[in-house]
Amino acid sequence: MPKIEDHIQKAMQEGKFDNLPGKGKPLKLDDNPHEDPEWKLAHHLLKESGFSLPWIELKQEIEAETETARLALRQSWEWRQQALAEKKWRYQVIDEEWQRAVKAFTERVEKINQRVFEYNLQTPSDKFQMRKLDAQREIESLAGDDR
Repeated sequence: MPKIEDHIQKAMQEGKFDNLPGKGKPLKLDDNPHEDPEWKLAHHLLKESGFSLPWIELKQEIEAETETARLALRQSWEWRQQALAEKKWRYQVIDEEWQRAVKAFTERVEKINQRVFEYNLQTPSDKFQMRKLDAQREIESLAGDDR
């Protein structure tokens, strides 16, 4: 039995998608079918003025903080690996620096998770909820068994 993808590929090869209206133009995704019609104008004005809803801004801040924390941990891990390979430092010094980086990352994750909790209280629906970070899992995914 042919798959849907096979039918789509065949139609593309036959040129059935070549003359569709709007081809080559960006999709207009401004309309939100779930938006309350009474709030449509207000949301449009806020968006055009560069504003967004507080919970959306909070999510963006949390995502930026998370990426910054991950980057700092990754840089510490890379330093650790390089220092171990070059053997310029005693292992104890390298390990102490790594443990400091892990502690700092764990503390940052705790603060991020507090903000995730605040964010989850503000979202209008469960589908927008964020999961808390698991510092140990983040460290293990970076460092693996070589800690």
